[in-house]
Amino acid sequence: MSIEILTLLFFGSLLFFLLLGLPLAFVLGGVSVVFLYFTWGFGSFFMVVSQIWGTMGSFTLVAIPLFVFMAMILERTGVAKDLYRMMHLWFGGVRGGLALGTLAICAVFAAMVGISGAAVVAMGTIALPSMLERGYDRKMALGVINTGGGWGILIPPSILMILYALITGVSVGQMFAAGILPGVLLMVLTFIYIIVRATLQPHLAPALPKEDRGTWPEKLRALRAVLLPIGVVVMVLGSIIGGITTPTEAAAMGVLGALISAAVYGEFKWSVMQEAAIRTFKITGMIMWILFAAHAFSAAYQSMGAQELIEGMMQHIPGGPWGIIIAMMVIIFFLAMVLDPVGIMLITLPVFMPIVEKLGFDPIWFGILFVINMEIGYKTPPFGFNLFYLKGVVPPGITMKDIYTSVIPFVLIEILAIAIIMIFPEIATWLPDQFF
Repeated sequence: MSIEILTLLFFGSLLFFLLLGLPLAFVLGGVSVVFLYFTWGFGSFFMVVSQIWGTMGSFTLVAIPLFVFMAMILERTGVAKDLYRMMHLWFGGVRGGLALGTLAICAVFAAMVGISGAAVVAMGTIALPSMLERGYDRKMALGVINTGGGWGILIPPSILMILYALITGVSVGQMFAAGILPGVLLMVLTFIYIIVRATLQPHLAPALPKEDRGTWPEKLRALRAVLLPIGVVVMVLGSIIGGITTPTEAAAMGVLGALISAAVYGEFKWSVMQEAAIRTFKITGMIMWILFAAHAFSAAYQSMGAQELIEGMMQHIPGGPWGIIIAMMVIIFFLAMVLDPVGIMLITLPVFMPIVEKLGFDPIWFGILFVINMEIGYKTPPFGFNLFYLKGVVPPGITMKDIYTSVIPFVLIEILAIAIIMIFPEIATWLPDQFF
């Protein structure tokens, strides 16, 4: 059988079983094992086992359950509520101020937890009712929460970046450093959009009346709310940048910060720790199975010779190397609408990374473009996770159509950010070069 037909059958089988709704890990692993057996025989399984054994010995893997556990604990503390009260007092007096404050809180949450859903649920519960009560346009409010919640996978620490590093072999620390400036860029672009829109259309995001803005003593007292979050961020990112810990060890520092936060807010209870631990076990177990499947997929893909076929096909894309990178971004963008980010990583990275490196592009830079695309996927219909997280906490009068349409301008902003980082790659590469 020719390599073209074999490759078509391989990817066609993957797509067919995924569309049936079967779990990603078992589809990816099962189809790969079947094709390995019929391509190379029973002996090919030893190659998969050898790769899995090597991965399981990776010290980097320890960071995943630690960062997940940290996120689970921080979700249960009162950090988000106090932060919103502080932002409400300081930003509420300007047009679009509550939206800007909500985005700032999302950025702080992103720098603490490393996952997407935590900030969406927290701000959907706390900030959304507040904005709607004060006359904010519902689509503006929904879009702000949706986009800010997605920053958790770009602004370090990020579990998705750890997985990217594991699959591609790049440094976790470099990926974390590379995510800082693109995260700032996205914040600035989104802030500019909110300010311009609120200035041109004041009814969409009105300023708070004077009686709701708080006095200066209230504002100064409210600043205490940022002390714990800043402490957690410094414990995680500060220890990495300062060379005190590795990214994996910094995850343990983050757990310590989360436990201190829980104690300060009176949530250091057995029930909270038990629930956080069980949820951590479930998420970590899912990730481990997906990593096993990824190794089987990578082995099958390479053993069939499909890599050479895909590389040959890519050479026919117009525009040279940049045309190929843009084509990859478009493919990832559309995959992100229907698949979860980890699945996209496992399917595309073994295919794309050899091509990216062969064309001479920096894998760290490509990783940031990839992660921003995954971030877009979290909020784009029909299956963006943040859309459903938000639907679970919004008031009854808000429909799924409202949530879907609210993300359009914010998706365009993130596409603009990707274009800027492609034109100026130093935005993603400068900090890693300085720190490492």
